[in-house]
Amino acid sequence: MKLLVTGGAGFIGSAVVRYVIEHTADEVVNVDKLTYAGNLENVASVSNSARYAFEKVDVCDRIEVDRVITQHQPDAIMHLAAESHVDRSIENPANFIQTNIVGTYTLLESAKSYWQTLTGEKRSSFRFHHVSTDEVYGDLPHPNYHSNSELCLFNEETAYAPSSPYSATKAGSDHLVRAWFRTYGLPILITNCSNNYGPYHFPEKLIPLTILNALEGKPLPVYGSGIQIRDWLYVEDHARALYRVLREAVPGKTYNIGGHNEKMNLEVVETICDILQELRPREGGYRNLITMIKDRPGHDMRYAINAQKIQSELGWAPQETFGSGIRKTIQWYLANLDWCYRAQNGNYHRECLGDGV
Repeated sequence: MKLLVTGGAGFIGSAVVRYVIEHTADEVVNVDKLTYAGNLENVASVSNSARYAFEKVDVCDRIEVDRVITQHQPDAIMHLAAESHVDRSIENPANFIQTNIVGTYTLLESAKSYWQTLTGEKRSSFRFHHVSTDEVYGDLPHPNYHSNSELCLFNEETAYAPSSPYSATKAGSDHLVRAWFRTYGLPILITNCSNNYGPYHFPEKLIPLTILNALEGKPLPVYGSGIQIRDWLYVEDHARALYRVLREAVPGKTYNIGGHNEKMNLEVVETICDILQELRPREGGYRNLITMIKDRPGHDMRYAINAQKIQSELGWAPQETFGSGIRKTIQWYLANLDWCYRAQNGNYHRECLGDGV
């Protein structure tokens, strides 16, 4: 197959690109605007492959999107291009409206026009795979306040109730994709994943920010009391799941992808501190750097995914526990600090965003 991957220079997208080139015989066309979080270093290990091509294109640019699709004639589109940081969405929601909603609409229209020109097997096998988030579901009861909360998990039938501008725009894009399936017959797939972590994660997110701040002896900011719970999914497990869905799922299907690793934010930060103390000892340790800060507006208390459907129907399950995955992640950052500082490009100083002011 020839896959067109949008956002393929970003965190999750680059993991998909690397997986496809390293573990399959498929071709990849990487379409990325190269915003602050897009980085071609993320795919440098596969960029010399004859099966890889790159196009610097904004998914909101219909003329350029049409050109790329017409030129490369993909067998499938995997749509990962998105603005994804909740804090930034609170600061500037307009960028999220543009990329996540207008960009998805533009790509859907271009994909539909292309698909309608196809015939035979190429038409019947074409797929548009939209990659989304569990944050579209809102939040779940927290065990500190609800005794039966462990029974509550997001499944594919959970009603949408997004809380942030980010999750609202992803919910909107999900609805658009389903509408193009229902109305036009475009063969779509949707996946909703839990919090990803792993190599090549831009330092604005909790885990890489904590690692880098800790190594520099800077405060480790934790919102509110730190009891917010997330389900953590190792990014390379996610890439395997996305490819499995693309190759094996029936059009119109939705799958939730989770890591089966519910952790409180404070627990995640403390785990990072303890592993760093083992691997890179610091006098007095790292836990004393933890700093509780004002909570962000509309902060969801708990996410947790029921990933039984993808396991039972497609045979996928995560290979990494949180313990194994977080250790691999920390070891990767320790070995790739130069990448971290180049990725920040002097424009991001790991400041806290999203206070709503």
